[in-house]
Amino acid sequence: MMPPRLRVFPAISRNRDPKAYIGELMRVARFADRNGFEGILLFEGNDVFVEPWAMAQHIIAETTRSSPLIAVNPVYMHPFTATKFVSSFAQLYGRKVYLNMITGTAISDLQGLGDDQSHADRYVRLGEFVALMRQLLASPRPVNFEGRFYRASNLQLRPRLPAELMPEFLIAGQSEAAQRIAKETGCIKMQMLPPDLDRGLDVSGLNFGIFAREGRDEARQAAKARFRDNPDDRELLALTVENSDSVWKRRLYEGQSGELQDNGYWLLPFLTFQADCPYLVGSYEEIGAKLKEFAANGLTTIMLDMVADETEMRHVGKALAASGMF
Repeated sequence: MMPPRLRVFPAISRNRDPKAYIGELMRVARFADRNGFEGILLFEGNDVFVEPWAMAQHIIAETTRSSPLIAVNPVYMHPFTATKFVSSFAQLYGRKVYLNMITGTAISDLQGLGDDQSHADRYVRLGEFVALMRQLLASPRPVNFEGRFYRASNLQLRPRLPAELMPEFLIAGQSEAAQRIAKETGCIKMQMLPPDLDRGLDVSGLNFGIFAREGRDEARQAAKARFRDNPDDRELLALTVENSDSVWKRRLYEGQSGELQDNGYWLLPFLTFQADCPYLVGSYEEIGAKLKEFAANGLTTIMLDMVADETEMRHVGKALAASGMF
């Protein structure tokens, strides 16, 4: 019997340079395509340099098998528009995509867009968005839909999407509203890697980065050389937290240490605004063993922060290979 396989979607570490953004994305996308990754995670937001649907098309056209994981926020588009994009990629390239359903963006951006929905209501809207998309993608007949935020009358997608190209939906969020909608819609629920790794995990999706070397001490030294502490960067994160109602971001930010823990958990890249998630630091074998343990407890999907450097990406690949799940 074949062991379960982890699906990994790399994402580039936070990039504040628009001149380097596309090049780094394509470097990671091509590496992922050559090395068995599922696709690449593409962010959405007012501060994202290239609209993720446009970037997804560019990546699909430049790769042989990549299935991008595209962030979708209802504040930016209607469910029918997203459905048409999915259908268009299927017709143009015969390639499926994955959809990372989100509600979060900066509070100031929501105000600028005229969106005054509460945090909980944005998740209600997200659930309706997923439900309407699924009906449009799967129904052989026109769809009628009546929700709080979306209504459709005899709305139909043409042509129907082949079953093998149906997208899979992920939801990231730590709030009660996020977890409820993930359960109601049957989406893959993503969460940040927690610091108490030794207690074990029971989740299907995790978001974190990997920094690995042949030996444990070598990995820790190299990680500290790559991600350095900086008061200005910490202040920048503090400003973004103040401008956000994200539950997961506040949980990571409040009362957390930037020290590299004995179990390999490291939050400094997040606390210094260099990454959007914690990191796991260790030897190839240590990280491989942890991934194997996670998979045994139900982990299927990883959003993986990666430094867009060929050498670092190869180190990550060795750690993933050591798990026997990739």
